[in-house]
Amino acid sequence: MSEFAPEAIDTSTPENAVSTFDSTESTDEHPSLGVPVRRRRTEKVDEVIAAAKDLALTGILEITNSESVGPVHHVRGEEERLSTHLFECALPGYRGWFWFATLARAPRSKHVTVCEVGLLPGDDALLAPEWVPWSDRVRPEDTESDDDYDTTDIVDAEDVDEDAPVNQLETKSSEQEARESEAE
Repeated sequence: MSEFAPEAIDTSTPENAVSTFDSTESTDEHPSLGVPVRRRRTEKVDEVIAAAKDLALTGILEITNSESVGPVHHVRGEEERLSTHLFECALPGYRGWFWFATLARAPRSKHVTVCEVGLLPGDDALLAPEWVPWSDRVRPEDTESDDDYDTTDIVDAEDVDEDAPVNQLETKSSEQEARESEAE
């Protein structure tokens, strides 16, 4: 079994462990973003990176406007000196989604850099259904040949009267014209 398989993940947390999300503005529930993966080193949130909330927000505002960023903010430790700031997405139709900015810093440096920004779905986000290959979606009626179709209702262009109405709208307008001429 792979060391990264979901069955191999140790979900117990020691008393001194840092939560997956450290919140600067706490809410009752912290969002989780998909299946937890085992980290190689630590989930400890770097204090310098956690304090760089404004830098993370500035990075996110380069790809979206300020009205689409909600007030909820979380910090998630990814690796040593690498953390992700999560901000609630306030766009209509994106309930449960989070703007993210991943920040990093070099060892012994206080200078923080934005690595990546984007939008991630949370656990309660509305997502498209899983993709199904065309060969699994095809129905028996989709593969019928042209010989199976009834062609008795098809009219040749030569058989059509040029003065006859083409559709119901023309028929209704002709009937209305007849009523108007009778009324005069």
